[in-house]
Amino acid sequence: MRIEALKIPDVKILTPQRFGDARGFFSETYSKATFAEHGLDLAFVQDNHSMSQAVGVLRGLHFQTPPFAQDKLVRVVKGRIFDVAVDIRHGSTTFGEWVGAEISADAWNQILVPVGFAHGFVTLEPDTEVIYKVTAPYAPDHDQGIAWNDPAIGIDWPLNGIEPTLSGKDTKHPALADLPPYFTV
Repeated sequence: MRIEALKIPDVKILTPQRFGDARGFFSETYSKATFAEHGLDLAFVQDNHSMSQAVGVLRGLHFQTPPFAQDKLVRVVKGRIFDVAVDIRHGSTTFGEWVGAEISADAWNQILVPVGFAHGFVTLEPDTEVIYKVTAPYAPDHDQGIAWNDPAIGIDWPLNGIEPTLSGKDTKHPALADLPPYFTV
Protein backbone atom coordinates (compact mmCIF):
# COMPACT_ATOMS: atom_id res chain seq x y z
CA MET A 1 0.00 0.00 0.00
CA ARG A 2 1.35 3.40 -0.98
CA ILE A 3 0.74 6.13 1.65
CA GLU A 4 1.29 9.81 0.83
CA ALA A 5 0.79 12.85 3.08
CA LEU A 6 -1.12 15.82 1.68
CA LYS A 7 -0.28 19.50 2.26
CA ILE A 8 -1.62 19.03 5.79
CA PRO A 9 0.48 15.94 6.62
CA ASP A 10 -2.04 14.37 9.03
CA VAL A 11 -4.37 13.82 6.05
CA LYS A 12 -3.14 11.01 3.84
CA ILE A 13 -3.89 9.38 0.50
CA LEU A 14 -3.62 5.59 0.56
CA THR A 15 -3.48 3.56 -2.61
CA PRO A 16 -3.83 -0.21 -2.16
CA GLN A 17 -2.30 -2.59 -4.69
CA ARG A 18 -4.59 -4.40 -7.12
CA PHE A 19 -3.67 -7.81 -8.42
CA GLY A 20 -5.50 -8.63 -11.63
CA ASP A 21 -5.92 -11.51 -13.99
CA ALA A 22 -8.51 -12.72 -16.51
CA ARG A 23 -11.09 -13.10 -13.73
CA GLY A 24 -10.82 -9.52 -12.45
CA PHE A 25 -8.78 -8.31 -9.49
CA PHE A 26 -8.08 -8.72 -5.78
CA SER A 27 -7.11 -5.89 -3.43
CA GLU A 28 -6.45 -5.64 0.29
CA THR A 29 -8.01 -2.24 1.05
CA TYR A 30 -7.30 -2.30 4.78
CA SER A 31 -4.85 -4.21 6.96
CA LYS A 32 -4.36 -3.41 10.63
CA ALA A 33 -0.77 -4.72 10.40
CA THR A 34 0.06 -2.58 7.36
CA PHE A 35 -1.43 0.49 9.00
CA ALA A 36 0.58 -0.17 12.18
CA GLU A 37 3.80 -0.47 10.11
CA HIS A 38 3.12 3.11 8.96
CA GLY A 39 2.33 4.42 12.45
CA LEU A 40 -1.42 4.37 11.94
CA ASP A 41 -2.80 2.62 15.01
CA LEU A 42 -6.53 2.85 14.36
CA ALA A 43 -9.34 0.62 15.54
CA PHE A 44 -12.22 0.86 13.08
CA VAL A 45 -15.62 0.00 14.57
CA GLN A 46 -18.12 0.74 11.81
CA ASP A 47 -18.36 0.79 8.01
CA ASN A 48 -20.70 3.23 6.24
CA HIS A 49 -21.86 3.17 2.62
CA SER A 50 -23.49 6.07 0.77
CA MET A 51 -24.81 6.34 -2.77
CA SER A 52 -25.43 9.66 -4.46
CA GLN A 53 -27.46 9.61 -7.66
CA ALA A 54 -26.57 12.99 -9.13
CA VAL A 55 -23.40 14.90 -9.90
CA GLY A 56 -23.01 17.73 -7.38
CA VAL A 57 -24.33 15.99 -4.27
CA LEU A 58 -22.35 17.62 -1.49
CA ARG A 59 -22.15 15.86 1.88
CA GLY A 60 -20.49 17.79 4.68
CA LEU A 61 -18.64 19.25 6.31
CA HIS A 62 -19.14 16.77 9.18
CA PHE A 63 -17.36 15.63 12.33
CA GLN A 64 -18.19 14.14 15.71
CA THR A 65 -17.07 15.61 19.02
CA PRO A 66 -15.25 13.70 21.77
CA PRO A 67 -15.63 11.10 23.13
CA PHE A 68 -17.09 9.96 19.79
CA ALA A 69 -14.63 11.74 17.49
CA GLN A 70 -13.90 9.71 14.36
CA ASP A 71 -10.95 8.97 12.13
CA LYS A 72 -12.34 8.14 8.66
CA LEU A 73 -10.90 5.99 5.89
CA VAL A 74 -12.86 6.91 2.76
CA ARG A 75 -12.89 5.08 -0.57
CA VAL A 76 -15.05 5.12 -3.68
CA VAL A 77 -16.29 1.82 -5.12
CA LYS A 78 -18.22 3.38 -8.00
CA GLY A 79 -17.76 6.83 -9.50
CA ARG A 80 -15.68 9.78 -8.38
CA ILE A 81 -15.66 12.42 -5.62
CA PHE A 82 -13.73 15.48 -4.59
CA ASP A 83 -13.00 14.87 -0.91
CA VAL A 84 -12.13 17.63 1.57
CA ALA A 85 -10.68 17.75 5.10
CA VAL A 86 -10.65 21.00 7.12
CA ASP A 87 -8.37 21.33 10.15
CA ILE A 88 -10.55 22.38 13.12
CA ARG A 89 -7.91 21.77 15.81
CA HIS A 90 -7.44 24.99 17.75
CA GLY A 91 -3.74 25.70 18.21
CA SER A 92 -2.77 23.79 15.07
CA THR A 93 -0.48 25.64 12.64
CA THR A 94 -2.96 24.67 9.89
CA PHE A 95 -6.18 25.56 11.79
CA GLY A 96 -8.89 26.60 9.32
CA GLU A 97 -6.97 25.31 6.29
CA TRP A 98 -8.32 22.65 3.97
CA VAL A 99 -6.93 19.97 1.69
CA GLY A 100 -8.77 18.18 -1.06
CA ALA A 101 -8.19 15.26 -3.38
CA GLU A 102 -10.07 13.41 -6.07
CA ILE A 103 -10.92 9.91 -4.91
CA SER A 104 -12.27 7.47 -7.45
CA ALA A 105 -13.00 3.85 -8.18
CA ASP A 106 -10.67 4.03 -11.19
CA ALA A 107 -7.72 5.45 -9.19
CA TRP A 108 -8.44 2.95 -6.37
CA ASN A 109 -7.21 5.49 -3.85
CA GLN A 110 -8.48 6.29 -0.37
CA ILE A 111 -8.22 9.27 1.96
CA LEU A 112 -7.56 9.07 5.68
CA VAL A 113 -9.20 11.95 7.55
CA PRO A 114 -8.08 12.04 11.20
CA VAL A 115 -9.87 13.18 14.33
CA GLY A 116 -9.91 16.98 14.53
CA PHE A 117 -10.87 17.52 10.91
CA ALA A 118 -14.25 18.30 9.38
CA HIS A 119 -14.90 16.08 6.36
CA GLY A 120 -17.02 16.39 3.24
CA PHE A 121 -17.18 15.49 -0.40
CA VAL A 122 -18.97 16.35 -3.62
CA THR A 123 -19.84 13.79 -6.29
CA LEU A 124 -18.27 14.21 -9.72
CA GLU A 125 -20.13 11.35 -11.45
CA PRO A 126 -23.71 10.04 -11.23
CA ASP A 127 -24.49 7.02 -9.05
CA THR A 128 -21.32 7.41 -6.99
CA GLU A 129 -20.88 4.99 -4.09
CA VAL A 130 -18.63 5.78 -1.14
CA ILE A 131 -17.60 3.39 1.64
CA TYR A 132 -15.86 4.64 4.74
CA LYS A 133 -14.58 3.08 7.93
CA VAL A 134 -14.79 5.04 11.20
CA THR A 135 -13.12 4.63 14.59
CA ALA A 136 -16.20 5.55 16.67
CA PRO A 137 -19.87 4.69 16.23
CA TYR A 138 -22.38 7.26 15.04
CA ALA A 139 -23.46 9.36 18.02
CA PRO A 140 -26.27 11.81 17.12
CA ASP A 141 -25.67 13.99 20.19
CA HIS A 142 -22.03 14.49 19.08
CA ASP A 143 -22.75 14.98 15.37
CA GLN A 144 -21.58 18.44 14.26
CA GLY A 145 -20.62 20.32 11.14
CA ILE A 146 -19.37 23.54 9.63
CA ALA A 147 -20.68 25.40 6.62
CA TRP A 148 -19.51 23.84 3.35
CA ASN A 149 -19.21 27.32 1.82
CA ASP A 150 -17.63 29.25 4.73
CA PRO A 151 -15.76 32.08 2.94
CA ALA A 152 -13.12 32.18 5.69
CA ILE A 153 -12.11 28.63 4.70
CA GLY A 154 -12.54 29.17 0.96
CA ILE A 155 -12.86 25.61 -0.30
CA ASP A 156 -12.57 25.49 -4.08
CA TRP A 157 -15.30 22.89 -4.72
CA PRO A 158 -15.19 21.70 -8.37
CA LEU A 159 -18.88 22.39 -9.00
CA ASN A 160 -18.40 23.89 -12.48
CA GLY A 161 -21.47 26.11 -12.15
CA ILE A 162 -23.68 23.38 -10.68
CA GLU A 163 -25.69 24.28 -7.59
CA PRO A 164 -24.84 21.57 -5.04
CA THR A 165 -27.51 19.25 -3.68
CA LEU A 166 -27.40 19.39 0.14
CA SER A 167 -29.30 17.78 2.97
CA GLY A 168 -31.39 20.07 5.14
CA LYS A 169 -28.89 19.54 7.96
CA ASP A 170 -25.96 20.61 5.78
CA THR A 171 -27.58 23.96 4.95
CA LYS A 172 -27.62 24.95 8.65
CA HIS A 173 -24.07 24.36 9.87
CA PRO A 174 -22.27 27.37 11.42
CA ALA A 175 -19.14 29.05 10.15
CA LEU A 176 -15.84 27.83 11.60
CA ALA A 177 -15.48 31.10 13.55
CA ASP A 178 -18.74 30.32 15.39
CA LEU A 179 -17.68 26.81 16.39
CA PRO A 180 -16.59 26.04 19.96
CA PRO A 181 -13.04 24.67 20.36
CA TYR A 182 -13.95 20.98 20.30
CA PHE A 183 -10.38 19.97 19.39
CA THR A 184 -7.07 21.46 20.56
CA VAL A 185 -3.42 20.57 20.00
